[in-house]
Amino acid sequence: MRNVGTMVSFCRPDGQAVEGYLANPAKLEGAPAIVVIQEWWGLNAQIRGVADRLSHAGYIALVPDLYRGKSTVEEEEAHHYMDSLDFADAISQDVRGAVQYLSTYTRNIGVTGFCMGGALTLLALSAVPEFAAGVIWYGFPPLDRLDASGIKAPIQAHWATQDAFFPAAGVDVLEERFARSEVSAEFHRYLAHHAFANETAVGDGRISGTQYDPVWAQLAWDRTLTFFGRTLWKEPVVVRRTS
Repeated sequence: MRNVGTMVSFCRPDGQAVEGYLANPAKLEGAPAIVVIQEWWGLNAQIRGVADRLSHAGYIALVPDLYRGKSTVEEEEAHHYMDSLDFADAISQDVRGAVQYLSTYTRNIGVTGFCMGGALTLLALSAVPEFAAGVIWYGFPPLDRLDASGIKAPIQAHWATQDAFFPAAGVDVLEERFARSEVSAEFHRYLAHHAFANETAVGDGRISGTQYDPVWAQLAWDRTLTFFGRTLWKEPVVVRRTS
């Protein structure tokens, strides 16, 4: 399917310019916004499709280009790109810059991410106070790097019980940590493999242990849109753009 958004340039807090993929809804006035954080493959057609999907649901969606124009379909290269990414800089500068850009449209801003992007979503929720809600898809950072006490916004998370990359035991520890906090956190588990919501993960040999599941993906998306509808559309705050 052809992507319907466009590439835009925005500024990081340090003044550097970075690009991202922006998908606008049919009705821009009053629409909430969502920062979408890529998987380790890069800003590819699939993650653009996620932004398009959110825009069709009425959201302004922006995907920061964390790899600066690079993307791949090879596991080894994706691993190299991820290992080379400065997570702290990506959150404090690229993601924060995306929030500042979106704040010229609305103050109601959420975040979501998949795999590597799921881990970054959790870290961003703890470091970027402007986020009103977050949805994590099968990814979390090393738990000793996550300060859950810094998270104030409600979250929803989707996990695969047969995930070889983010094991269920880690998910249980994470859920218990949130249960002891004041954060509203709902965890959903699916009898599925890693990347079950990525329609390109169809056993093509790119990476073992991943498998798209359209049934679980649809349920997770239904829950996601219900959650964002409840957390981002309440008492909308609209910003009048001056340019």
